[in-house]
Amino acid sequence: METARPASVPAAAGPARGRRKSAPERRREIVQAALRLAVEIGPDRVSTQQLADAVGVSQPAIFRHFPNRAAIWLAVGNHLTGAMRAERDAVARVPPDRRLRESISRQLGFIARTPAIPAILFSRELHATNEPLRRHMMAMMAERRAGFSAMIAREQAQGRLQRALAADDAAALILATIQGLAMRWSLERQGFDFRAEGERLIFGLLDSWKGARG
Repeated sequence: METARPASVPAAAGPARGRRKSAPERRREIVQAALRLAVEIGPDRVSTQQLADAVGVSQPAIFRHFPNRAAIWLAVGNHLTGAMRAERDAVARVPPDRRLRESISRQLGFIARTPAIPAILFSRELHATNEPLRRHMMAMMAERRAGFSAMIAREQAQGRLQRALAADDAAALILATIQGLAMRWSLERQGFDFRAEGERLIFGLLDSWKGARG
């Protein structure tokens, strides 16, 4: 005789499951997991199995959302670009005479909140393995440089910075300072206040460029 199941456990009942996540939601989860793992173990060592474990899905499920590992990192690059553009758009609402310093502060703050950025910028994944990601990050940096250059030119037109200053070179120096500081911050395992130190260094540069000489 077949033994009846207890009334409290219906035959069709299984473990409680939450709502099935949409493809965009799952892709966002994978991107966020890649960012976390980039900090913990480095972008070059992140495998699709580790991403699957971090998200809580099978490895084949990762490939239902991305065709390969390179596409995952390109999605990470797109995510970072979108976030940085949102910061740029927020700066546009700031009074013109404060926009340059606000833009610098926001970029420093964004990197401080996203320590995966230095890990990715100095990774083999970016420099030798993933050409689409390299081109994407180069375009992002060029966009940032052009933005800083335009703000510096406006400051010069208003007499707040020296007119003899080459705006594009000054923008390149600001970015180089941020990148060099990011390398130091990464090597020191985020052991200092990245935003505060960046503001101290870069605002000191801006102060040295004040005036309308030339």
